Amino acid sequence: MARLHEHQGKALLKAHDIPVPRGGVASSPDEARRIAAEIGGEVMVKAQAWITGRAGMGGIKRAATPDEAAAAASGMLGMRVKGFTVDQVLVEERLDIAREFYAGVIVDDRAQAPLVLFSSVGGTGIEEIAAEHPEAVAQTHVDIESGLMDYQARNLVRRAGLAGTLQRDIGEIIARLYDVACTYEARAAEINPLVQTTAGKLYAADCRITVDDYAVFRHPDLGITFARELDRPPTELERIAYDVEASDYRGTFYFIQMAEGFEKGQGYIGFHGAGGGGSMMSMDAVLNQGFKLATYVDTSGNPPASKVYRAARIILASGPIDGYFGSGSGVASQEQFHSARGLVKAFLEEQIDVPVVVRLGGNAEDKAVEILERLNGRVPAPVEGYKKDDSPDFCAQRLRALIEEGPPPLSPPTLRPCSGQAFGGRKGGQEVTPPAPRPEPKEPYTFETVTSGVVTFDHAVCRACESKICVKECARQILKLESGVPVLNVTREEASQGRCVECLACEVECFFQGAGGGHVELPIPGLDELGGIHVHLN
Repeated sequence: MARLHEHQGKALLKAHDIPVPRGGVASSPDEARRIAAEIGGEVMVKAQAWITGRAGMGGIKRAATPDEAAAAASGMLGMRVKGFTVDQVLVEERLDIAREFYAGVIVDDRAQAPLVLFSSVGGTGIEEIAAEHPEAVAQTHVDIESGLMDYQARNLVRRAGLAGTLQRDIGEIIARLYDVACTYEARAAEINPLVQTTAGKLYAADCRITVDDYAVFRHPDLGITFARELDRPPTELERIAYDVEASDYRGTFYFIQMAEGFEKGQGYIGFHGAGGGGSMMSMDAVLNQGFKLATYVDTSGNPPASKVYRAARIILASGPIDGYFGSGSGVASQEQFHSARGLVKAFLEEQIDVPVVVRLGGNAEDKAVEILERLNGRVPAPVEGYKKDDSPDFCAQRLRALIEEGPPPLSPPTLRPCSGQAFGGRKGGQEVTPPAPRPEPKEPYTFETVTSGVVTFDHAVCRACESKICVKECARQILKLESGVPVLNVTREEASQGRCVECLACEVECFFQGAGGGHVELPIPGLDELGGIHVHLN
């Protein structure tokens, strides 16, 4: 879920005629002073951060003058609270509060309907209120076709113990809050506290609004660039990963960076799951072996090989991990060789030098494991693939054993005249032969893919290929042979609109079983600027 800051949420409430305190957002002490002067009188200065308990951390302060507001802002801006660096404060008029309430609209997944709640007691979380004051809480589910009726909102307030004009006025606010939730497709829209001042006026003194991840693209006006609910701003890698997910609807790519600044040998693992429940089970298996997570990743829902490739590249950029562990449910209905090819392309390009254990249980798992284990002898580190009958615990134990064996003895690295470095060496007496630099194609044949990728065949190389494996393994059979070389069997426009599913067979299978004339360039905006080893298959 994408969580809005308090000032963003209040702007939505105000646009739907829900009263909010007068105020503005400041990014500097001088701005805070100016806003306080415009308001006049006492103000509240609030750090804008996606956390609760700001007051106890010094994130909410009362200021009697503009200079005090500037001083309060100066103390908050730049402060670290639960991993969040404050870069904005909300300066708003101080309210003389006589009474506090709670109003909220949340999506009840079990009932598959919106749930509207009201409490005549506010100020703390609704769970605590319900436990301590059950008689003060009322709730009702809403038919999404008819919406929340005015009388339903008023009845909700009455059942919580209020009557008269207060019942009517709060009922109107609840109805408007429901409109906010529907308009912006919020998973949760809460006002806590909704306050009544000593003058009898109602205000939303604080609010929390989270928007459904999959609805964000329909609301560009919200300015959400990262649709995940965190208690901190996203890291650079998380933003890069989210952009991959946002631009490719096929399957799911969920990426969270669990640690930064760690060093080699501290037991951090690049974790790559597949399927929510299976990922959690596999994560537990890794943690039970004493490892720590550098990343928590889930690629599921039948992702293309290209999405798995990009996920693996981003995981490998997370830091000096000690191992790479992939495991999902083990009974996935998607063809596992697509994921295997995505991993193979990433590991070959990056010349992965830490042990890899991947459990590829599901359809065509035998083929998937075979594809994955072709890496042995092609990268400096050992690679082991397992199937659904191999438990996550066993696979995690294998990763532990490989790491404890220590790194393989490597020959001195050889700088190659390409976009990065490739390393050779020996593992268990076996020669490790990395990909050589890709030469410029002499007879390039290219077409674009749906994620701005570019497929290139060097027909000068393809002409001498005996296997023509790219055509045989093409997932959608969009390739054909013409004069002995692969060309599109569909138009370039059709290929770029999704007929090419980026299965990566035309590169990975060409590398292992063909003449090496196929290559797929898959950009990952922002990642290459971070540096790191990157070579091409040939």
